[in-house]
Amino acid sequence: MVKHTSHFCGIVFLLCLLLGDFVLGWFHYGSQGKTQQQQQQRSTEDSSEQSCLCHLTGVLDDCFCDVESIDVFNNFKIFPRIQKLIERDFFRYYRVNLKRPCPFWPDDSHCAIKDCHVEPCPESEIPVGIKSGNYNKYSQAANAIRDIKECEQAHELGAINSTLSNQSKEAFQDWAHHDDAQDHFCGLDDETSPDAEYVDLRLNPERFTGYKGPSAWRVWNSIYEENCFKPRSVYRPLNPLAPGRGESLFPRGESLFSHSHWGGDDDDVESLWLCLEKRVFYRLISGLHSSINIHLCAEYLLDEGWGKALWGPNVHEFRRRFDSAETKGEGTRRLKNLYFLYLIELRALSKVAPYFERAFINLYTGNAQEDSVTKDLLLQILNETKAFPMHFDESSMFAGHKIEAKTLKEEFRLHFKNISRIMDCVGCSKCRLWGKLQTQGLGTALRILFSEKEIKNLPENSPSKGFQLTRQEIVALLNAFGRLSTSIKELHNFRTLLKDQR
Repeated sequence: MVKHTSHFCGIVFLLCLLLGDFVLGWFHYGSQGKTQQQQQQRSTEDSSEQSCLCHLTGVLDDCFCDVESIDVFNNFKIFPRIQKLIERDFFRYYRVNLKRPCPFWPDDSHCAIKDCHVEPCPESEIPVGIKSGNYNKYSQAANAIRDIKECEQAHELGAINSTLSNQSKEAFQDWAHHDDAQDHFCGLDDETSPDAEYVDLRLNPERFTGYKGPSAWRVWNSIYEENCFKPRSVYRPLNPLAPGRGESLFPRGESLFSHSHWGGDDDDVESLWLCLEKRVFYRLISGLHSSINIHLCAEYLLDEGWGKALWGPNVHEFRRRFDSAETKGEGTRRLKNLYFLYLIELRALSKVAPYFERAFINLYTGNAQEDSVTKDLLLQILNETKAFPMHFDESSMFAGHKIEAKTLKEEFRLHFKNISRIMDCVGCSKCRLWGKLQTQGLGTALRILFSEKEIKNLPENSPSKGFQLTRQEIVALLNAFGRLSTSIKELHNFRTLLKDQR
């Protein structure tokens, strides 16, 4: 009996050992598997963020500035100030002609979507100093000097013109207009045109309007394929105007400012075959395109229930436009081109500071207190831009053989001027408004960069014909830079949203 009992106990003991090993092994395997699963999930989440923004770091091409320095400088020093500035009356109201016909193809596609509509300002709401035409009100002494000079010139011209035919007078006026346009990078709207209207930019914000289709495709295709210096590997998008493309004109709802018009994994390699000036041109257009896309993703129509629209950031749309998997690896490069464009306009503001620092320059609205605050804000921003330590060096551009450099600069200018004219072909009025403003702002920045001698020789106490900015150019310049500043700030917000979704 004792033998049987001890034999039974031995068997039970062995079974317990085996079962214990199995249970311990099962728990160990389960915990290890769970750990591996968690690591794999964490890796997937990290790569999701990485695909959009993780590689957006380091030094930019063709300059000695890095992304991180621009982020800190913009988000803490520039963005708060520029937002206050563009809300001032002088910068709120932009005079624009949205009825100019498209100069390149029949204008047959005006957008009927309600969010495309632009609401012009009634004349009664425009500050008296703005609509009177005194865009750069001078001090009383400067005005007196200017009036005397203008009076003498008018007398001389009047004496000469009395001996000329009407046809010759018109020819001289055309020549004068042509001479004035020689240093401009944009086709400026005629502010005296009956079709030109004042628009309150705060009441017509840049948003995703839903404008898309063949008209939108044609605009950006014309910019990239016909007017932009670009690497050869950038592919042509499928032409929705061609027969046999199917019903979907823009796959996945691509709009006017979609990036599907870009591509080519070898762009950085092939862009090295372009000279510096042509690389700069391509990156400016690419950066502008990226900035506009960020605005549309940040101000997206999320809900329209109960008759009240809800606008806000759309992370899915942001990923679709900038995620590496969705953009053939181009997303990071596009965003870096935005930073490059920011540096170009930042440099222009630092260079034009002496123009605005002269005491007699006043951003005139007719309200002395308002005007004083506005100029102080502007000078604060300009002082910050001058203190930035890593500016783009524009002196390296057009620095070769004089004749070749002059030819290339003129080609550069005419290409950009053509792009500004293409904005009159945009069918969506709101897209046209912000497209015209931002291209004019960039065109003004380029004009400033290549007017260094004229700006250095500005008289301290009187106006100069050597370099002058219209109110339209000033408003476009600062609002365009404000849009770029907002884009970089929104990138920080999207980075936070992407992390919160993990």
